[in-house]
Amino acid sequence: MRNYASPRGDTAAADVAVVGAGVAGLAVAREAARRGLSVTLIEAGGANEAGASRAAAGMLAPQAEAERADDFFRFQQSARDFYPAFAAALYEESGRDVELDRTGTLYLALDDEDEAELRARHEWQTRAALPVERLTTAEARELEPLVSERVRMALRFPRDWQVENRKLVEALGLSVEQAYAGRVRWMRETTVTSLRTGPGGRVEGLETSRGFVAAGAVVVAAGARSSLITVVANDDARANAGGAARVEADAPRIEPVRGQMLCFAQTSLHAPLRHVVYTPRGYVVPRRDGRLLAGSTTERAGFSASVTPEGVRAIRARAVEIAPAIEGLPLTDSWAGLRPCAEDELPVVGESASVAGLFYATGHYRNGILLAPLTGEIVAALVAGEREYLSGLPFDLRAFSPARVAPALAASQVE
Repeated sequence: MRNYASPRGDTAAADVAVVGAGVAGLAVAREAARRGLSVTLIEAGGANEAGASRAAAGMLAPQAEAERADDFFRFQQSARDFYPAFAAALYEESGRDVELDRTGTLYLALDDEDEAELRARHEWQTRAALPVERLTTAEARELEPLVSERVRMALRFPRDWQVENRKLVEALGLSVEQAYAGRVRWMRETTVTSLRTGPGGRVEGLETSRGFVAAGAVVVAAGARSSLITVVANDDARANAGGAARVEADAPRIEPVRGQMLCFAQTSLHAPLRHVVYTPRGYVVPRRDGRLLAGSTTERAGFSASVTPEGVRAIRARAVEIAPAIEGLPLTDSWAGLRPCAEDELPVVGESASVAGLFYATGHYRNGILLAPLTGEIVAALVAGEREYLSGLPFDLRAFSPARVAPALAASQVE
């Protein structure tokens, strides 16, 4: 797709419009522009308001929580392995270091149930020749002296990393604005109300709070608000009748799941934590600047992104369970984000089966920072018509098709 011309004659028509400027939307916009496509990037908020992307902990840890080697795990693993080259390219384009930290991840077993879970994980990942190390109590506490004396065993995942997600969002934004400034038009504080299709059911563009935005393709990367965009038909029959209607489309149902986070200062500790440290109940993530993030909650709270006293107490207790010294650390910040979650908790990545030119890059749930850069490349390749790209993927992209989580949208007249 190149040099798209709107049937309405709009001078600002783009090859692709991307809805959402979180890490997924920015990654799609960057990859599309890198392929020579013109992009309109639409964001409801202003600068640095990237929703869940800025609220995340930045873990790149497919192995720590995986129970089997399925398509989702292979997607995660590919996304993690994509990061070093991606981070290096982003540094060249933006001048920003996203702090890709390869220290590794430590997963602790503190009771019988934890130990059984870790043994099973170690067994299947060893059989699959994945990098994983089983540690004794002494070995775990030698690596991280502050972890609880209750540790029975631990697993270390040397290739489960972390990235500073806020710097990642900043670097992607700078890349889009600077390296690809001639190809990307960024519309901030602009709300998308509906997606318009024309004759044949193909995308024509978006209705927004600033008027119609014409595009040859649309990518919905609006996170937890992805399902709020109405698909509106404007086909020949209805145009003759002077109206339009909602169409039945494979628009995925994405719901917000709130995750609260705490931030402590660990600069006073004699041996600050260096690894990302998990238990089955929570995690802590050390940052280079001395901060220690702790998370998280999983709450169906609608679109409320507030921090609650109950959430703070629960996260603090889980963090102290990991490392008792955290009890004495000052709490310096707290926040919450809304994770975009599909019904089966899997990503929604790919092209609509019922609306030509409509693509999705959403539903990443608890793995948005991990999956977004590779998602950006995949979706941009699809938009650009690079179908051969899919043959090289080590997983079946159809497992994440929008059609699998599509509700039946009732056709109804739009006033």
